[in-house]
This record gives sequence, C-alpha cells and structure tokens, in this order.
Amino acid sequence: MNSESLEKIRSEMGKVDREILRMLNERARLAVKVGKVKNEKGLDVYDPSQESRVYSRLQEINAGPLSPNAVNSIFREIISSSRTLQAPVAVFYLGPEASFTHQAAVSHFGRGAALSPVQTIPEIFEQVERGDSSLSVVPVENSIEGSVRQTLDRLITTRMSIRAEIYLRISHCLLSTSSRKDQVKKIYSHPHAFAQCRRWLGAQLPHCRLEAAESTAAAAQKTLEEPESGAIAGSIAAEQYGLEILAQGIEDHPENTTRFLVVGKGESESTGKDKTTILFATRHEPGALFKALEPLARSGVNIMSMESRPAQDRMWEYLFFLDLEGHKNEKRIAGCLAEMAGRTSFIKHLGSYPKGELP
Repeated sequence: MNSESLEKIRSEMGKVDREILRMLNERARLAVKVGKVKNEKGLDVYDPSQESRVYSRLQEINAGPLSPNAVNSIFREIISSSRTLQAPVAVFYLGPEASFTHQAAVSHFGRGAALSPVQTIPEIFEQVERGDSSLSVVPVENSIEGSVRQTLDRLITTRMSIRAEIYLRISHCLLSTSSRKDQVKKIYSHPHAFAQCRRWLGAQLPHCRLEAAESTAAAAQKTLEEPESGAIAGSIAAEQYGLEILAQGIEDHPENTTRFLVVGKGESESTGKDKTTILFATRHEPGALFKALEPLARSGVNIMSMESRPAQDRMWEYLFFLDLEGHKNEKRIAGCLAEMAGRTSFIKHLGSYPKGELP
C-alpha cells in the first residue's frame, strides 16, 4: 500500500467520523426530547429495561467486524451521555476509586455517570434512601465465596428495589510500593479477596500478616502509606494509586466472578429476559419451606438461587432470599407470588430486573 492510498483511506475515515459526530448529536437531541417526556410523565431517567433492549437489538443487527463487547462498550458511553443530558443521576458505590464495585459501576453506567464512592455498604444504602434520584451499586455474591452478608441484611430492611444486576470477572494482583515480593511483610485487602487468593498466599507469602480493609481499593490506599506492605486488588488500582504490580492473576480460580446489584427507587419493566428476587419467611411448622416453594415447582418456575439469613428480630428463625427466572408482571410469576403470600408468614418483592450478561 502506497502513501497516496493510505491518505485516501484516512480521508474517507474522516468523512465517516464527521457523519458519526453529526448522528451522535442528532441522537443526543432526541435523548433530550425523551427526557422531557419522561419528566412530564414522572418516569425515571434511568431505565435499565429499555437499555437492555437497546443492547440486545444492537447485537442482533451487528454484522462486524466490531465484536459484541466492542459494540456494547461504545454504546454504553453513548447511552451514558444521553442519560446525563436528560437529568443528573447520582450513583453511589463501595469505594474508594478503583475498587471492583467502582469497575462494575463504570461497566454498567459508563464514564459519563456521576459516580460517588462511599466507604461502607450500610452508608451506601443510607445515601440512596435519602436521595430522590439516586442509585447504588453493591456487591451481593461471589462465585467462590458466596453471599455478601451486609448487602443481604440491608435488603431486608430497605425501601429501595433492585433495578439491575451486573457481573464482573475478578482478577487479583499483588500491589506494593516495594519492587520485590520478599520485601512485603504485611498485606491489606478485603476478606473476600484474601479468601479468593488463599492458595497463592499460602504458597508464595505464607509468613505475611494479613490485615482486613473495607475494599480492595482501600487496601491499595493503605499500602501507599506503609513501606514493606502490599495490597491485593485489581490492576486498575495500581494505575490509580501508582503502585507496582508484583504478581498478576493470583486468584485461585480464574473464573472468579462477582455479582453486583443496582438498587434504587422505582421498578424495572419486563424485557422477556428477567429475574425476580423475593424475600420470605416460613411458618414455624413441619414442611413449611416445601409448602412455600410448591407453587413454583407446580408452575415450572426456575429457581435460580436461594440463600437463607437469620431473622434479626426472631432467634433461630430464618429468612429466605430467592432468585426466580421471570418478571413479577408475568402471569405465571404473579400467580405464584400471590399463592406464596398465603403460605408464608412474610413475603417481600425486592425487585424484577433484566438479567445481567455473564462475562
């Protein structure tokens, strides 16, 4: 290829760029109109069901060579910018910056969102419950370590609903201001991160003292202040805080994935590919759990996961979290929930929302 043909191709690309910019601004003008209609009708600016339909439609018509992930990444920022033009939406997440929850929030809301770090999960719920147009992103379970109890406990009492879910592949690194592993005497991280790297730590740094932190990013901040310390966190934390990466991919299971929830006011519409989360308690009698779940089995409703937590106000009694396939507005799901209400001592709908994409 000679230089003349290269310049010609670049000139053609420039024309395409100008057309893309023109169309992006046209889309932005339409987004502003959508925002005005939403405001008049009292609808939420954040509409995860509609956004999910947009992504699905794009995947159906994408002919390449852009990969599905590339298309999603591009349109995530377009949608993020459009949402911001309609009205500001505050999004709180378990911080500080560069935590895995921060990464999950960016992957869902885009970099144009007004993201604010909060130090603890209880504080996140308090923030979102105070705001009229705020949302939160919280971790709820890990494929290796199981559920995040603080999140489950707050879901029991919150007035908010689950609006969406996010899945994020978790890859851990050992970070430090030191240049060698043998200089590290103490390691900070979140307890779940320690558990996910248990075998590697036992083999590589068996004598290091382990200190718990509120998040992996908070651990990275702590190691900045202490020589001969390290942190288990993601590679983005190394970039954010200027730390050396002494080891990469130290998690025991490479498929390690964490599920996050978007929690806020309002409800998400049905997309046809949804999940419903409920909370219920059974009566204190033999076969009570079987009776509560029997309508689901009879109707062929898929139970995707089930988790129990002690009832905080009744000793030795338990609450059950249930993830069901489908939306509460579907006739079959609605019928089951109505029947379960008569077979349980307590039932609460926590949210129906689009299924998240597995990484």
